[in-house]
Amino acid sequence: MALLCLTLATYCHAQQVTAEDNKRYIIEDSVIIKTKYGATLSAVVVRKRGIRKPQPAALLFFIYSNLERSLTEAKYAADHGYVGIVADTRGKRLSPDLIEPYEHETQDVNAVIDWITQQPWSDGRVGMYGGSYSGYAQWAATKHLSKALKTIVPYVAAIPGQGLPMENNVFLNANYQWAFYITNNKYTDDSVNNDKKRWRELNFKWYESGAAYRKIDSIDGTPNPWLQKWLKHPSYDKYWQDKVPYKTDFSKINIPVLTITGYYDDGQISAMQYLLDHYRFNSKADHYLIIGPYDHFGAQKGGVPVLRGYQVDSVALINTKEVTFKWFDYIFKHGKRPELLKDKINFEVMGANRWKHVPSVQTMHNKTLKLYLTNIRTDSNYVLSMDKPSKNGLVYQEVNFADRQSSNNDYYPFPLNKSQLDHDTGIFYLTQPFDKSIEVNGLFNGELKAIINKKDMDIGVTLYEVKPDGQYFELSYFVGRASYAKDPTKRKLLHPGKLETITFNKSRLTSKRLDKGSQLLVVLDIDKNPFAQINYGTGKDVSDETIRDAAEPLKIWWRNDGFVNIPVWE
Repeated sequence: MALLCLTLATYCHAQQVTAEDNKRYIIEDSVIIKTKYGATLSAVVVRKRGIRKPQPAALLFFIYSNLERSLTEAKYAADHGYVGIVADTRGKRLSPDLIEPYEHETQDVNAVIDWITQQPWSDGRVGMYGGSYSGYAQWAATKHLSKALKTIVPYVAAIPGQGLPMENNVFLNANYQWAFYITNNKYTDDSVNNDKKRWRELNFKWYESGAAYRKIDSIDGTPNPWLQKWLKHPSYDKYWQDKVPYKTDFSKINIPVLTITGYYDDGQISAMQYLLDHYRFNSKADHYLIIGPYDHFGAQKGGVPVLRGYQVDSVALINTKEVTFKWFDYIFKHGKRPELLKDKINFEVMGANRWKHVPSVQTMHNKTLKLYLTNIRTDSNYVLSMDKPSKNGLVYQEVNFADRQSSNNDYYPFPLNKSQLDHDTGIFYLTQPFDKSIEVNGLFNGELKAIINKKDMDIGVTLYEVKPDGQYFELSYFVGRASYAKDPTKRKLLHPGKLETITFNKSRLTSKRLDKGSQLLVVLDIDKNPFAQINYGTGKDVSDETIRDAAEPLKIWWRNDGFVNIPVWE
């Protein structure tokens, strides 16, 4: 029966190839690629009719199998002077193998590249492109870089274990259903993925139950074996490291790279980590960045006019696919570099309606504001000061993990503009109004000083612009586990009752012009809500902690010499 269903599905999808298509293209929509190590992959290959010479290939490696989408992608590549190839992840579409997300891309993508170079229509050169999982697959291929792979163009690329399913060692619920979506059948299980009610209710049922995070699938009623596997790796350990280039692996990546992501891409932390590590471990890295006011899906097409209620600057709207293939022409055909790429780092300044171009992330700003999280109270806020306090002081916060009628750390940037914030949780630190317009450009970071009564905590730091009219505009945020602050690969528990220094740096890159009279607001909080693991601070594996570990509230004394570094351009 399964084979019959697969056959019928393939037949129905094949109807997408029209007579007109067959006049213009040579289309192979059921290519089977057998690897040397016994795996089987399927692919779509499209060539323009009348082309006699071998051509470079534009490869998209795709887990969201959809023949109509694959044909559209491959035909676009063929129309632009390339052999268009969309290869399905192992186990998808026509592959008889098991579907195992993230497990085989370092091998399988290179097997497809090797197969391409052996075809008579190939000139031996391959470029890759695509977003999210397809972005991840490109980086996975560079773990063992093929000589045939000449460039990659990853959009909003994921890093397994750093972004999702966990971010800075905190497991998030945002993509809980994703494993079902891509493993339930040979294509995608859209009905499961789109069942928003089920997944939202699951978050709140789990939260209200106080059950261990490892038991969340029992509350849903459907086992989630991939989540259970991932939960065995709360550190960024060898399991995750083997899936992408890690540290010195980047020193061997000597091909041009064009990264495209957005300020509000949920996976931006991953996309930026690739770029920063590439430059950190390879001084000769040829790596370009395009970043603007886009979310995860918007970056893959070039933005939308209104993003989460924010009217996007007109100049920010681009055509991602067009930029990609102009980049390919630049690499493969000695064409001009895409107009937008005037330097390595290309970013749109929100509110200024203009792009800026600089040689590095570090040169996005010409000044760093070191702002202290003081204990000086003004109304409902504390002072966020450029002056270091003359004597030590403390700000007390208490979080009751047993209370499920409320939550902490409302950091998610939706909508981007807010008329008010909930002051019931978190500590609010506010600067004086700026006496001139400035730009916040880059990645903010900081150092927190705290004494707590437990062995761990999950921290949220959210950065806002407070406009002269009182509106709040979210610029960036950080969420992370204190015990992994120094090293995401190794947990180091805190010492109750002792002063701890907790550094953070993996926030979201942003760029926005702040008008004269605007202020910066930092909200410091503990991550306790229905949308992520709850760290009760016992020191046990967080996935095993339950509300029974919440007998004593978390008590924190934030010391006033903690600070945040805000990169600005004056």
